Amino acid sequence: MSPFDAVAIAAAGLAAGTINAVVGSGSLITFPTLLALGYRPVVANVSNNVGLVPGGLSGVVGYRRELRGQRARVTRLAWSSAAGGLTGAILLLVLPGRVFRDVVPVLILLGCGLVVVQPRLSGWVAGRRDGGEESLSPALLASVFATGVYGGYFGAAQSVILIALLGIFLDDQLQRLNAAKNLLVMVVNGVAAAVFVVAAPVAWQVAGLIAAGSVVGGQIGAGVGRRLPAPLLRGVIVVVGLVAAVTLLA
Repeated sequence: MSPFDAVAIAAAGLAAGTINAVVGSGSLITFPTLLALGYRPVVANVSNNVGLVPGGLSGVVGYRRELRGQRARVTRLAWSSAAGGLTGAILLLVLPGRVFRDVVPVLILLGCGLVVVQPRLSGWVAGRRDGGEESLSPALLASVFATGVYGGYFGAAQSVILIALLGIFLDDQLQRLNAAKNLLVMVVNGVAAAVFVVAAPVAWQVAGLIAAGSVVGGQIGAGVGRRLPAPLLRGVIVVVGLVAAVTLLA
């Protein structure tokens, strides 16, 4: 690995960690960077996933204040995310690459649409609640599992889809839901990374450089994201999602 390659990978990790803490889709920076530097797609995908796990943890720590009071909720959702991440990682190793690739842009665009209409949908869902203690519906748990499957398989823009689902089904502030989203995405990536470490070709130099950059980026992103008003954060999510979908369709 040349010094230029090392700097490029670390810089991509920094940018990805920053974006992931705010909204997600950081893999759309690191993954193409690795491809451009000559790494095979599977190696790039799994090395990128392993490298971004520490950055995800950094973003969770940065949003720790918004996570307070969400332990019971996040614990239950984390089990769905973990199961989905495990399933997705296994599918990556056994299925042809085009099985999910063709539907990924559609899922991202759907997530963007859900983010836009989320206030109306969440109001409709709230009107159907019984007003008692919050319960996590089977539809939410299944949706979080499905998002985890996608995240374990590829992961770019899984956050866009996940934050839309959380906003629809849970009555809470967007920043608190973003904190929960960061933790759930970290769970998905962590479980998938464990599978890849055992059963897939990881380029450890690459993963280490991405990890170093993404840890710093996670702190930067958390500092920025926590200060964004909800409407602006929603707009950032939609813009990033649209860019992700267009990039993958190209």
